[in-house]
Amino acid sequence: MARKLYEYLTPQHAKLKLTESEDGKDLFMQGLFIQGEVENQNGRVYPRDEIQRAVENVRSRLGEGETVMGELDHPEELQINLDRVSHIITSMEMDGDNGMGKLKIIETPMGNIATALLKAGAKLGVSSRGSGNVNDNGKVSDFDIVTVDIVAQPSAPDAYPTTIYESLFNMRGGETIFNTAAALTHDKSAEKHLMNEITRFIKELNTK
Repeated sequence: MARKLYEYLTPQHAKLKLTESEDGKDLFMQGLFIQGEVENQNGRVYPRDEIQRAVENVRSRLGEGETVMGELDHPEELQINLDRVSHIITSMEMDGDNGMGKLKIIETPMGNIATALLKAGAKLGVSSRGSGNVNDNGKVSDFDIVTVDIVAQPSAPDAYPTTIYESLFNMRGGETIFNTAAALTHDKSAEKHLMNEITRFIKELNTK
């Protein structure tokens, strides 16, 4: 039976690049989304052909007009939580043994939070979310990518990514940040207040 598979890549490991559209309205993240033929920090190895098949599946979904959404978080389930969607995958391709990709951050509450975090200097990585089988040697088979999420870089090198959504709502004033981010979709004057709150949020994360 296939199991859930989540593989986190730090911003440094994924060599993530941030770019803006010419009009400055859209923010993109581009880099390594899933690594092949090496043992990762979870003790798993993804053969190149498994990654290639999964990448081609995403490309096919995009080619058929499907919107491949991702979240600002590291959810426990494979299905997409619409209230946490922060971006859409715009492209994926193979580069050697690896799956490379590009995502576009969109104007949702969590997308606005992701943009504010990045502009405030937060280090955000990516985490593939999918399913597959894993044998006793850690070799993955029947791999399928559901999406790629944006996650916060943990303070310790081998630590699990910080859960942004839960951290946000567990902190004092966290709900205010979410509401301000939601307001930003139709009131650009809320941006300054959101940036101030995000700066405070980053400081709280760094002290945990």
